[in-house]
Amino acid sequence: MPVVRAGDVDLYYETVGEGDPLVFVHGSWNDHSSWQPAIDADAGASFRMISYDRRGHGRSEAVPGQGTRRQDEDDLAALIEELGPAPAHVAGNSFGASIVLGLAARRPELFRTITVHEPPLMAIVTDDPDAMKELRATEVSIEAALDHIRKGENRQGAQLFVEEVALGPGMWDQLPTAVRETFVRNAPTWLDEQSDPDWAKIDLDALARCTAPVLLSRGTESPVWLSTVLDRLATALPRARRQTIEGAGHIPHVTHPQQYVAALTRFIRDS
Repeated sequence: MPVVRAGDVDLYYETVGEGDPLVFVHGSWNDHSSWQPAIDADAGASFRMISYDRRGHGRSEAVPGQGTRRQDEDDLAALIEELGPAPAHVAGNSFGASIVLGLAARRPELFRTITVHEPPLMAIVTDDPDAMKELRATEVSIEAALDHIRKGENRQGAQLFVEEVALGPGMWDQLPTAVRETFVRNAPTWLDEQSDPDWAKIDLDALARCTAPVLLSRGTESPVWLSTVLDRLATALPRARRQTIEGAGHIPHVTHPQQYVAALTRFIRDS
């Protein structure tokens, strides 16, 4: 089983194709397999595509005690340095996007290009009344999902999160069985992520020193507050571009892989 040692954990990874390294960083609840539709969509195998399980997810090792997003950032740095060579193209989704940007603020030299979709960096929009009005309802649903998981009701918590926070009503039953089971299995790890007091923060001043080209993408079906987060990031990043994926929501690499990959590869090619 291919693994990279990152500090105190072994990280499982898979590699497909040849060329410049393109690292995929998954979001909360799932694992490396969530990127498979996007990998399959790149029929030309334009890159050496590396997908991995973050600590506590999938086949990667978990360690006892509360973890932090910074640990995930350091894990990503170790993976890039081990499997590179750096700098690498890196794409992240949701919490994975937050990890990518957090590392870019500290280690910009590791990145050739950055593509991030809807990082939930709530802390940078607390001064926006419209964003906070929408976020209050989201925070109520997040707390309800957390309460389920604290009680060991992982399936109920996962379903509530999918339908009230991430994807919308009725979407739980539309997910493949394997995806639903992955969500249930990783529910405790999401609880751990949410316990990190810095999970939703980013140092915008430090991020402004990252000169790599950055693509900030959003789906037309996603909450408006996520677009506000991207507005703040676009202002801070000196080489930011915006991309809207029509008809998509929070996981376009799963629901709209052809559109997502087309935007990603075009951005990298033009950068």
